[in-house]
Amino acid sequence: MKASELQIGQTARIVEIIEGYSSKKLMEMGCIPGTPLKLEFRSPGGDPLAFNIDGYVLGLRISEAENIIVEME
Repeated sequence: MKASELQIGQTARIVEIIEGYSSKKLMEMGCIPGTPLKLEFRSPGGDPLAFNIDGYVLGLRISEAENIIVEME
């Protein structure tokens, strides 16, 4: 499942970051395999998304969140 498919309030654990132009950037922002994340907000238009990762809120575009593979806890 991709992080972009989570519903508001759902928590999941990062399994993998798909290699690509933004994978290094995502990992530098705390998206490390094994880290739990929770979808906190979705903008009225649906993009961007706000995730709680390790106690801070990270805003990602749907195209970025599609590169994060998660599993439900």
